[in-house]
Amino acid sequence: MKIKSQRDFWAGVMFVGTGVVFALAARHHPLGDSAEPGPGTITLLLSVVMVILGAIVGFKALTIEADDGDPIGAIAWRPLLAIVSAVVVFAATITRLGLAFAVPLVIVIASLSESRFVWRSVLVNGVVSTLLAWLVFIVGLKLTIPMWPVH
Repeated sequence: MKIKSQRDFWAGVMFVGTGVVFALAARHHPLGDSAEPGPGTITLLLSVVMVILGAIVGFKALTIEADDGDPIGAIAWRPLLAIVSAVVVFAATITRLGLAFAVPLVIVIASLSESRFVWRSVLVNGVVSTLLAWLVFIVGLKLTIPMWPVH
Protein backbone atom coordinates (compact mmCIF):
# COMPACT_ATOMS: atom_id res chain seq x y z
CA MET A 1 0.00 0.00 0.00
CA LYS A 2 1.37 3.40 -0.99
CA ILE A 3 1.43 6.35 1.39
CA LYS A 4 -0.14 9.23 -0.53
CA SER A 5 0.51 11.91 2.10
CA GLN A 6 3.57 11.43 4.29
CA ARG A 7 2.63 14.36 6.50
CA ASP A 8 -0.86 13.02 7.27
CA PHE A 9 0.38 9.46 7.68
CA TRP A 10 2.97 10.36 10.33
CA ALA A 11 0.55 12.75 12.05
CA GLY A 12 -1.92 9.85 12.28
CA VAL A 13 0.77 7.56 13.68
CA MET A 14 1.66 10.23 16.26
CA PHE A 15 -2.00 10.63 17.29
CA VAL A 16 -2.53 6.88 17.61
CA GLY A 17 0.73 6.43 19.55
CA THR A 18 -0.04 9.26 21.96
CA GLY A 19 -3.59 7.99 22.46
CA VAL A 20 -2.37 4.48 23.24
CA VAL A 21 0.23 5.75 25.73
CA PHE A 22 -2.35 7.85 27.57
CA ALA A 23 -4.90 5.01 27.51
CA LEU A 24 -2.31 2.74 29.12
CA ALA A 25 -1.59 5.43 31.73
CA ALA A 26 -5.32 5.73 32.46
CA ARG A 27 -5.33 2.10 33.64
CA HIS A 28 -3.62 3.21 36.86
CA HIS A 29 -6.48 5.54 37.80
CA PRO A 30 -9.96 4.45 38.87
CA LEU A 31 -12.62 4.86 36.17
CA GLY A 32 -15.59 5.05 38.54
CA ASP A 33 -19.05 4.66 37.05
CA SER A 34 -21.42 6.78 34.99
CA ALA A 35 -22.87 8.49 38.07
CA GLU A 36 -19.46 9.29 39.57
CA PRO A 37 -16.68 9.17 36.98
CA GLY A 38 -13.20 8.64 38.36
CA PRO A 39 -9.97 10.44 37.44
CA GLY A 40 -9.15 7.92 34.70
CA THR A 41 -12.42 8.44 32.82
CA ILE A 42 -11.59 11.65 30.97
CA THR A 43 -8.07 10.43 30.21
CA LEU A 44 -9.40 7.20 28.74
CA LEU A 45 -12.14 8.95 26.74
CA LEU A 46 -9.75 11.52 25.29
CA SER A 47 -7.28 8.74 24.49
CA VAL A 48 -9.93 6.83 22.56
CA VAL A 49 -10.91 9.99 20.66
CA MET A 50 -7.24 10.63 19.86
CA VAL A 51 -6.76 7.07 18.55
CA ILE A 52 -9.90 7.36 16.40
CA LEU A 53 -8.79 10.72 14.97
CA GLY A 54 -5.33 9.31 14.29
CA ALA A 55 -6.83 6.34 12.49
CA ILE A 56 -8.99 8.65 10.35
CA VAL A 57 -6.03 10.88 9.46
CA GLY A 58 -3.88 7.82 8.71
CA PHE A 59 -6.60 6.27 6.54
CA LYS A 60 -6.92 9.55 4.65
CA ALA A 61 -3.14 9.55 4.06
CA LEU A 62 -3.39 6.10 2.48
CA THR A 63 -6.44 6.77 0.29
CA ILE A 64 -6.53 10.42 -0.83
CA GLU A 65 -3.85 11.59 -3.26
CA ALA A 66 -1.79 14.62 -2.20
CA ASP A 67 0.47 16.87 -4.26
CA ASP A 68 3.96 15.33 -4.54
CA GLY A 69 3.17 12.93 -1.69
CA ASP A 70 2.97 15.86 0.76
CA PRO A 71 6.51 15.25 2.10
CA ILE A 72 7.60 16.10 5.62
CA GLY A 73 9.97 19.04 5.71
CA ALA A 74 12.97 19.57 7.92
CA ILE A 75 12.43 19.51 11.67
CA ALA A 76 12.22 23.01 13.17
CA TRP A 77 14.63 22.37 16.03
CA ARG A 78 14.61 25.86 17.52
CA PRO A 79 10.84 26.03 18.20
CA LEU A 80 10.74 22.39 19.26
CA LEU A 81 13.51 22.81 21.85
CA ALA A 82 12.17 26.17 23.08
CA ILE A 83 8.63 24.89 23.67
CA VAL A 84 9.73 21.62 25.29
CA SER A 85 12.18 23.55 27.48
CA ALA A 86 9.44 25.98 28.49
CA VAL A 87 7.17 23.13 29.60
CA VAL A 88 9.98 21.46 31.57
CA VAL A 89 11.00 24.74 33.23
CA PHE A 90 7.40 25.47 34.18
CA ALA A 91 6.97 22.03 35.75
CA ALA A 92 10.24 22.43 37.63
CA THR A 93 9.63 25.99 38.90
CA ILE A 94 5.91 26.48 39.55
CA THR A 95 5.93 25.17 43.13
CA ARG A 96 9.06 27.10 44.17
CA LEU A 97 8.75 30.34 42.18
CA GLY A 98 4.96 30.64 42.04
CA LEU A 99 2.90 31.99 39.18
CA ALA A 100 4.38 35.48 39.46
CA PHE A 101 7.77 34.27 38.25
CA ALA A 102 7.15 30.89 36.58
CA VAL A 103 4.67 32.16 33.97
CA PRO A 104 6.81 35.09 32.71
CA LEU A 105 9.85 32.80 32.66
CA VAL A 106 7.96 30.31 30.51
CA ILE A 107 6.80 33.09 28.18
CA VAL A 108 10.40 34.28 27.70
CA ILE A 109 11.68 30.76 27.01
CA ALA A 110 8.83 29.93 24.62
CA SER A 111 9.34 33.25 22.83
CA LEU A 112 12.88 32.19 21.97
CA SER A 113 11.28 29.90 19.37
CA GLU A 114 10.43 32.99 17.34
CA SER A 115 13.11 34.36 15.04
CA ARG A 116 11.87 37.92 15.69
CA PHE A 117 12.21 38.17 19.47
CA VAL A 118 10.88 41.54 20.71
CA TRP A 119 11.35 42.17 24.43
CA ARG A 120 8.46 44.62 24.72
CA SER A 121 5.84 42.22 23.39
CA VAL A 122 7.31 39.33 25.38
CA LEU A 123 7.10 41.33 28.62
CA VAL A 124 3.53 42.47 27.92
CA ASN A 125 2.56 38.89 27.11
CA GLY A 126 4.19 37.72 30.34
CA VAL A 127 2.32 40.23 32.48
CA VAL A 128 -1.05 39.59 30.81
CA SER A 129 -0.59 35.79 30.96
CA THR A 130 0.35 35.96 34.64
CA LEU A 131 -2.72 38.04 35.46
CA LEU A 132 -4.98 35.68 33.50
CA ALA A 133 -3.43 32.63 35.17
CA TRP A 134 -3.97 34.24 38.59
CA LEU A 135 -7.59 35.10 37.77
CA VAL A 136 -8.43 31.67 36.36
CA PHE A 137 -6.51 29.29 38.60
CA ILE A 138 -6.20 31.06 41.94
CA VAL A 139 -9.23 33.36 42.05
CA GLY A 140 -11.68 31.44 39.86
CA LEU A 141 -10.85 27.79 40.49
CA LYS A 142 -9.36 28.37 43.95
CA LEU A 143 -6.40 26.06 43.30
CA THR A 144 -3.59 26.02 45.81
CA ILE A 145 -0.92 27.22 43.42
CA PRO A 146 1.49 29.67 45.06
CA MET A 147 1.46 33.15 43.56
CA TRP A 148 4.85 34.12 45.03
CA PRO A 149 8.07 32.20 45.71
CA VAL A 150 7.95 29.69 48.55
CA HIS A 151 10.79 29.75 51.06
